[in-house]
Amino acid sequence: MCTVVARWFPGQPAKILALRDELISRSFDDPGRWWAEQPDVVGGRDCTAGGTWCASDVRTGATALVLNRPQKRLADSGAPSRGVLPLLAVAQGNDWAAHIDVAGMASFALVLVRPDALRTWVFDGVELSVSDAEPGTHMVTSGGVEDGKADRFLPAFAAANDADAWRALIQREAPSPDLTELVVRRERDALVYATVFGQLIESEPGRLQLTYSRTPWIYDGWVATTW
Repeated sequence: MCTVVARWFPGQPAKILALRDELISRSFDDPGRWWAEQPDVVGGRDCTAGGTWCASDVRTGATALVLNRPQKRLADSGAPSRGVLPLLAVAQGNDWAAHIDVAGMASFALVLVRPDALRTWVFDGVELSVSDAEPGTHMVTSGGVEDGKADRFLPAFAAANDADAWRALIQREAPSPDLTELVVRRERDALVYATVFGQLIESEPGRLQLTYSRTPWIYDGWVATTW
């Protein structure tokens, strides 16, 4: 996951835009109920490690998203995959860190959007920090505040009337080779890194509306589902 936009106000459905940037050779499944031990959870499934970049619990209305961070790119041998974190967060809420040892994991940002709060944890490879967001529209990116994306793009998302209008804000003729853009595609050393998935989420306890696309820069290429 590279960019998350989340709009949260108490008593209102949460609205989230999530753009996943990844090597195009890494296969994944579209959102579904893939985890038998968590039958209320919907998310796309990574076919390499079996986890997810974004998990939504239909019953509770919680959504958790993980973004890679640059400080520690590779996990230690035997450390858990970052893909377990969204599943753990929607199951355990704010106490998720008590159920896993993050030492040795690659660095990450984990965003948890619940009906009563929006909280973000950042692990830099050494320390795990946490911050709570005020009601409003917020952007979290893989590069953090240093990449400048929030300064450039957040005002437009905050001014948009609803989450569906966010789809127009990422519409492009083609992904950009500039990795500071919202929708990207770059080839290097025979590997292609690109925006491979986008999803719009509107959730509240008992209802999940999910719209997604493997070509999110194309406005009409999205699939709408309700869970």
